[in-house]
Amino acid sequence: TMRMLTGYLPPTDGRIEVAGAKLPQESLLVRQRIGYMPENVPLYPEMRVEEFLEYRGRLKRVTRGEIAHRVGLVLDQCGLTDVRKKIIGSLSKGFRQRVGLADALVHNPMLLILDEPTAGLDPHQIRSFRELIKELGKDRTILLSTHILSEVEMVCGRAIIINKGKIEASDTLANLEKRVQAGALQIEVKADPVGVKDKLAKISEVSVVTELNRAGDWISFEVTAAPGKDIRGEVDGLIKREQWPLREFRREKARLEDVFVELTQD
Repeated sequence: TMRMLTGYLPPTDGRIEVAGAKLPQESLLVRQRIGYMPENVPLYPEMRVEEFLEYRGRLKRVTRGEIAHRVGLVLDQCGLTDVRKKIIGSLSKGFRQRVGLADALVHNPMLLILDEPTAGLDPHQIRSFRELIKELGKDRTILLSTHILSEVEMVCGRAIIINKGKIEASDTLANLEKRVQAGALQIEVKADPVGVKDKLAKISEVSVVTELNRAGDWISFEVTAAPGKDIRGEVDGLIKREQWPLREFRREKARLEDVFVELTQD
């Protein structure tokens, strides 16, 4: 999908429009408007960082009067100023990824497309790279492709879930989380477990009640609501009416992983 959006592969079906330009009819215009950082960044390991970015800028038709300014700007944005004279092949994986990102930015694109940008990085490099992506996202649209769903939650404001080439959902993270049977309540009460489970299950908007654990007379349950429903008031009211002693009542936050699994399962 990413390669089709960037014009490297022709679409087998459907229609593609990127930043107002159609593919494949306006392929050159699309490439001028986007910056693309593939999963395996193609770099020239024998070149110096600044030299490589100047070369890439010329290939992307950055004017002679602008190229020094643009290279200096992306070096600063991507945290590469201190290594600008170093040979690319001598850099760490994290710094090489930053060079790839600077390459994608050097011609000042409207849209930045990043394909698995943190693959192969260590935890410190991943955290640093995520912060960099969030900062860059203040000035332009960034399309991030990743299988690390926690990364999407940390970096993105919206998510598109694609399954076998088809868009299953496209929305804000908050709205996507409302679409699944997630965000269950966890309660711990002191009462007859069979009676508690039966009465919880009779609440109209409850879909599943699962016993989790017993500790003496205390029993823990997970109470799952129907998609998009908030059952906290009904469950709280039942506990008070039945006068069950209570020592835990919390709602689990829905995760993007839950959304992805539910929307893509066959």
